[in-house]
Amino acid sequence: MKRRYFGTDGIRGTVGQTPVTPDFVLRLGYAAGIVLAANAPASGRPTVLIGKDTRVSGYMLEAALEAGFAAAGVDTMLAGPMPTAAVAYLTRALRLNAGVVISASHNPYQDNGIKFFSADGNKLADRIEVDIERQLDEPMQCVASEELGKARRLDDAAGRYIEFCKSTFPNEYDLRGLKLVIDCAHGAAYHIAPHVFHELGAEVIAIGNQPNGFNINDGYGATAPENLVRAVQAHQADLGIALDGDADRLQVVDGSGRLFNGDELLYVLAKDRLLQGEVKGVVGTVMTNMAIELALQSLGVQFVRAKVGDRYVLEQLRAHGWLLGAEGSGHILCLDKHTTGDGIISALQVLAALKRVQQPLARLLDGVDLFPQRMINVRMPAGYDWQSSATLQSERSRVERELAGVGRVLIRASGTEPVLRVMVEAHHADIATQCAERLANTVQAEISG
Repeated sequence: MKRRYFGTDGIRGTVGQTPVTPDFVLRLGYAAGIVLAANAPASGRPTVLIGKDTRVSGYMLEAALEAGFAAAGVDTMLAGPMPTAAVAYLTRALRLNAGVVISASHNPYQDNGIKFFSADGNKLADRIEVDIERQLDEPMQCVASEELGKARRLDDAAGRYIEFCKSTFPNEYDLRGLKLVIDCAHGAAYHIAPHVFHELGAEVIAIGNQPNGFNINDGYGATAPENLVRAVQAHQADLGIALDGDADRLQVVDGSGRLFNGDELLYVLAKDRLLQGEVKGVVGTVMTNMAIELALQSLGVQFVRAKVGDRYVLEQLRAHGWLLGAEGSGHILCLDKHTTGDGIISALQVLAALKRVQQPLARLLDGVDLFPQRMINVRMPAGYDWQSSATLQSERSRVERELAGVGRVLIRASGTEPVLRVMVEAHHADIATQCAERLANTVQAEISG
């Protein structure tokens, strides 16, 4: 059965438009409750943890989910604003049946979404998502009053998660002597990330830590690191760490203002683990810069590309029995530390690598020069079949012939937004830009026509 609502990262969209409406989310909570109850152990009432980011719509969607679960006879624990990875951890640590995150990650505040975690802290299995969608087609009912679910607050959620994050940093090291700027994107980690790094000994300057329901990801965070670069230089900090709205992405800035993306951080972590004899291979995506692939191969580290999306990176890691994978956007998976991508924990692993070698971040990337990439997002109307477009495929073939041996083309539909992502990678930035613009213009002309 093809999934209608679940994408690569749960359900996501504009608030007030299907499926991100209170009535749909009410039915989603009920449907998920019925499915989770059917898969729960025979003893005890099923319990689900609900966390959210700082969007104003989170209040409405949280209430709708809670009501839907209650109608299905499922108890809920409300964690309030919490990073996505925190919900995954707490679900597992508290031995709950599932976790739910209300977030649209790096999207603006007008969007929101729902993503689920299983009892073991992993993304919900495809078959469970399919079962939930089937249940959505059934009439919504309500269990008897004596069987209704109850809700309660998990008051110590933040403290539990802070301690978990700190536990992933080596005991023999601390962060004393480091000045760090932590950019929380006005998102879910605003009351967590600064404490983690401070309690490990760093001097912390927090920015993007004053959410008001509307400013999540707005000019701050991993998708807008310009303010972080300025803050690092203004405070003469050693490093800057940028998270996104739900704190599963990471970008790092050094004292000179140089920005390091997920591809570069993947290489740094792989190199560090190679020195410890703990890595055989790593997983990137089809978007991973070719320079990183070549650099890893020169170290003798196997490299595999997955489809874009951390769930696909995770699939490849499990298939190969490896522990380390990442996307250029900053989703980094360290499966020996956590079951899912976690921006705070990933930053701690980078800092641990720097502590081990006592060298600046840029030094660890000596000789690794990223190929220029140019990506253009073209908004797609519903029903546009770009894969069957003869015009687009013809132009793509021409561009690929021109780039033969010196670059590559990647065109894919976003799993979270109604856009077609057109990316060209080449040895020279102007060539990458010209080719990407040609392809994007071809798509735009066809859509307009």
